[in-house]
Amino acid sequence: MGDKKKKATLFIRLVSAAGTGFFYVKKKPSRMVEKLEFRKFDPRVNRHVLFTEAKMK
Repeated sequence: MGDKKKKATLFIRLVSAAGTGFFYVKKKPSRMVEKLEFRKFDPRVNRHVLFTEAKMK
């Protein structure tokens, strides 16, 4: 019986800092330890805001 391999990437959720509840889903390499932050467009407030990494539910 062979051992299972660890996945090379994980799915993460990028949540809007504007508090609208809008999010993006992105793949992240599993060996990357720092939290991701992006400045992306939030259509609910119609502007670019900071999106921070959160766990997938």
